[in-house]
Amino acid sequence: MLLIPALVAFGVVVLRPFIEALTLSFYKYTLSTPEPVWVGLRNFGKVLTDERILGSFVTTAIYVGLATAFSIILGLAWAIILNQPFRGRAAVRSLSLLPWIMPSVVTAFLWGWIFNSRYGLLNYGALEMGLIDERVAWLSTSAGAMAAIVITKVWLSIPLFMAFFLAGLASMDREQIEAARVDGAGNWAVLRDHLIPHLRPVLLVTIVLAMIGNLQQFDTIWALTGGGPVRATTVLSVEVYRRAFESWDIGMAATVGVLWVATILPPAYFYLRQLMKGAE
Repeated sequence: MLLIPALVAFGVVVLRPFIEALTLSFYKYTLSTPEPVWVGLRNFGKVLTDERILGSFVTTAIYVGLATAFSIILGLAWAIILNQPFRGRAAVRSLSLLPWIMPSVVTAFLWGWIFNSRYGLLNYGALEMGLIDERVAWLSTSAGAMAAIVITKVWLSIPLFMAFFLAGLASMDREQIEAARVDGAGNWAVLRDHLIPHLRPVLLVTIVLAMIGNLQQFDTIWALTGGGPVRATTVLSVEVYRRAFESWDIGMAATVGVLWVATILPPAYFYLRQLMKGAE
């Protein structure tokens, strides 16, 4: 009985739209076909032969891989730093959560100004330090745009992952670290032989959550680059939006969306398995 409200909300908000999208993926439904026309698996065949959509899968893999790796590494490093005793640690921990609290679209616009070719802080700082000779249009190049959306997502994700790792470190016996130090273990040895093994369950869950979140990412990418330049940052979420609301090809958008969900299912399944193991 207690689960009924949550199940109803899930059915209305998630399950019903997914079933409708799954159904539409078997139809041709565009502006030229006001009524859906059954085409079977033809849409899925088009997806597998469409270079632009296949390119979106590759772009998504690159984006998810880079954003996940840097978010985890920097979040863990920052958690280890904030786990050390120093004056003002509580204040620094609180301030470190600000990027996560801010709306993601606002963050995207802020980073857009930082990367702005005429007024951006990045160009200003690089020119002042002599790293570049002239202003660079960072968001107008494929590599620069990809770096921009990865940096923005990493900046948003670090506080959350830092909190996860801090919670894991709080359960660790400090005497174990001190004993390792007495035995002559350096920083790398302590990290490799003690911290990482202790944080392995948290690390696995965090990696999976990061992958799921990055696979679903849309707002910061759309606000920052719009999927450009020349589709360099068109991940699957942007591809679905463009197919549905720019090309008005609802059938193909639904097909890409179904395949997009299929890419999220493996990490989601692994995440649920880890949760079930922790509950036993």
